[in-house]
Amino acid sequence: MQFDFGRTVTGWSQIDFPPMPEGTEMFIHYLDNLQSTEYEETDIYVARGKGKEHFTSRFHAHSFRYVSIQTANPDLQITKIKARALQISAVDPKEGATFECSDPRLNAIHDMVKYTLSCLTFSGYMVDCPHLERMGYGGDGNSSTMTLQTLWDVRDTYRNWMKSWSDAMEPDGELPYVAPAFRTGGGPYWNGFIIKAPWRTYLNYGDRYLIVEYCIKMKRWLEFIERNCKDYILQPWPDNERHTWFLGDWLAPEGVDIKGESVLHVNACFISECLYDMEQMALMTGHYDDARRFAEWRQNLNASIHRHFYHPEMHIYAKGTPLDQAYALLMDIPPDSATAEAVKAQLLKDCHEKYRDHIAVGLVGVPVFTEWCIKERETDLMATILRQEDYPGYLHMINNGATTTWESWDGHRSHVHNCYNGIGIWFYQALAGIRPDPEQPGYKHFFIDPQPCEGIS
Repeated sequence: MQFDFGRTVTGWSQIDFPPMPEGTEMFIHYLDNLQSTEYEETDIYVARGKGKEHFTSRFHAHSFRYVSIQTANPDLQITKIKARALQISAVDPKEGATFECSDPRLNAIHDMVKYTLSCLTFSGYMVDCPHLERMGYGGDGNSSTMTLQTLWDVRDTYRNWMKSWSDAMEPDGELPYVAPAFRTGGGPYWNGFIIKAPWRTYLNYGDRYLIVEYCIKMKRWLEFIERNCKDYILQPWPDNERHTWFLGDWLAPEGVDIKGESVLHVNACFISECLYDMEQMALMTGHYDDARRFAEWRQNLNASIHRHFYHPEMHIYAKGTPLDQAYALLMDIPPDSATAEAVKAQLLKDCHEKYRDHIAVGLVGVPVFTEWCIKERETDLMATILRQEDYPGYLHMINNGATTTWESWDGHRSHVHNCYNGIGIWFYQALAGIRPDPEQPGYKHFFIDPQPCEGIS
C-alpha cells in the first residue's frame, strides 16, 4: 500500500490499523521521492492483537511525501492515515513576510522556497535536510539566513544554534563545518557562519545579543584563518578528525567549473566579506582599533585577490564562473571602474551565451549571485533565469513534481534540502524593493525601491 500526501512533510505519520493478530509486523517506509528509494526511512510496528490499533511515530521525525506500508497480510486495509507536521506553520504568528506578484511561475518558486525552509526549521535548529543527514551545516545556514530571517522571526533558533557553534570551537579557533560538531566536508563558507549569523541577526532584527556574546569567538576564528593564509590568501587546510574536503562553491550545475583556483578565489572573497562585517560590528560596539585593523586587512586581501586571480586578457577572476565574477564585484576587488565594468560585461555575456540564461551557481553561489543582481538592478536577468523550464532551474524541479527544493539541480538524493533557498531575498529586495538599513537595523528604517521587471504588472 502506498500513499501520496501531495507534498513533502517534516513530521510523523498517524495510522489507524484494523484488528490484526498479535505479533503482526508492519513496515512503514517514508520517502521524499520515488526515484531514490535507497534513502528511505522505516518504522516497524508490531501489533498487540487487541482490536483496532493506532500508531503515531512521535519518537523520530521523518521527511516524506510518500508512505509505503508492507506486511505479510495481503488483505490488510488501512482505516486512516495522516501526516502530522513538525515544522514552522504556514500561518505562524512570527511570520514576517509574504509575497505575491502577477507571474504565477515566480509565485510558485517563492512558495516552494518558503515551504522548504519551514520544513527545515524545527525544535530550535535549522538543518540541511530533515531526514538523510539532519545537521546544522554552516554553509547551508549562510546561504539561506537572509531568506529565512526575512520570512520569520527565528532569532531564538539562531541563539540556540550559535551556542552550538561556540561549543564546537577549538582553543586555537578552529571550527568544524557543522554544529553540533560532526566530521563533514565544507570550507570557510561553512565555519564562517560564526561571523555571518550574528551580523545578519542584527541587521534583520536589531538584536545585538549574538554580536556581544560571541565577538571573542569571532575574532579567534579569524586568527585561525590568518595563520592559514599566504600573501593574505587563505590556503586549504588538511583533512582531520573535525572536517574533510575544502570547498568553494558546492553542487553547481553540470558543466560549471568550481574547482581549482575558483576554490581559493571564492574563499578569499568570503573572508573579505567577513572582514567587512567584523569592521561594522566593531564600529557598532565601539571597538575602533579592531575596526581599523579589519579594514586594513581587508584592503590588503582585496589587492592580493586581484593580483592572484584576475586574468586581464579575458576579464575574469579565477575560472570566470558567475560566482567568481559576482563575488569579486560585490567585494570591490577590481581596483578601478574600468576593470569593474569589463568584469561585469563579461559576466553578463557569459550568462546569456555560455549558460543560456540558466542558473550556473550552487549552494554558495545562489545567494551571492542573487545579491549582485539586486545591487546591480539586473532584475530582468534574474527573472529570465528563474523562468527557465528546463535543467537546471527551479521550475525544472516544480515541473518534475517538487514541492520543496532539491539537494542538487538534477534531483539526485534529497528532495527537501537547504542548498538553493538563498534566492528568496530577490522577491523582497528586488521585486518589492524592500531592503533593511544597517544604520537602523530591524527595519526601524528601511528602503523601498522596487525594481521593475518585464512581464510583471
